[in-house]
Amino acid sequence: MYIGIDLGGTNIKIGLLNDDLTVQFKMKVPTESETNSDRVMANIIAGVKQLLIKTQTGTDQIKAIGIGVPGQMDIKAGLSIFSPNFSNWDNVPVVKIIEDEFHIPTYMDNDVRVNLYGEWKLGAGKGKQDVLMVTLGTGLGAALITNGQMMYGKSNSAAELGHLNMYRHGRPCACGSSGCLGRYVSARGMIKTVQEHLAAGETSIITEWTHNDETKITAQMVSDAYDQDDQLAKKVMQETGEILGYGLSSAINMFNPERIIIGGGVAAAGNRLLKPTKEVIAGHALKVAQEVCDIVPAQLGPWAGMIGAGVYANQQVTYSN
Repeated sequence: MYIGIDLGGTNIKIGLLNDDLTVQFKMKVPTESETNSDRVMANIIAGVKQLLIKTQTGTDQIKAIGIGVPGQMDIKAGLSIFSPNFSNWDNVPVVKIIEDEFHIPTYMDNDVRVNLYGEWKLGAGKGKQDVLMVTLGTGLGAALITNGQMMYGKSNSAAELGHLNMYRHGRPCACGSSGCLGRYVSARGMIKTVQEHLAAGETSIITEWTHNDETKITAQMVSDAYDQDDQLAKKVMQETGEILGYGLSSAINMFNPERIIIGGGVAAAGNRLLKPTKEVIAGHALKVAQEVCDIVPAQLGPWAGMIGAGVYANQQVTYSN
């Protein structure tokens, strides 16, 4: 059996996977990301202990633990260097802390790559050898499989599509650059676009819903307003979808995937967002490359990261034996 852990900004999702990678049990515990790394790691350990007790599983029955962590990392050292979602989080030895507690081999990877491992083996990427996954959440994450191999790059930051420069002097990004794709195509990006249109004097039903408090705007509201034929929401969805289309056109030309999987909370906007995306791709991606590539929604839902972390643990054990 394997344990999969998905470390999110709000919740830690933990699951027990059987040897055939079916999920036997799943649960979540609060992350408390605004505290510090000691508290978050203690919450992970407490959650795993809870899982073992609830499923009456001994540590000797677990072959490996996999964990998906957002941000930059040194995978070989098991070190989470920096994570944008957490406070007081700097060079955290995630793997050592978990291994010292449970004495079970533990493997860490980036949260989006872990998502893709799950979708590739059990979801929307099954049977495909060249797959790009894009997750649209608070930000934009991406991961890539080429010729049946996950791509990592020298510093484990391959396929960082969220930092494709879309505007020479655009919105500032936490990476230190500006105009990055993720600053426009994400929950945070869509909200910013709505705020810019409102500041320009446009009107929307969204301001009624939030009682003119722009800090209360959510990406879900943009979808809901779109469905009520709100012109500003339609404009924002069109703009966001088009920018994603230009970003994915570059990715199709560069990586030549046979499938692009779109996941994450913002992807729930579905065709409202993806119709303009596909229209831009049709006009801007290389013809031979776009003809062999389809765009599909992720299949594993909100537990994809946890399932993928278990799949990743299984792969590490399989390949190291």
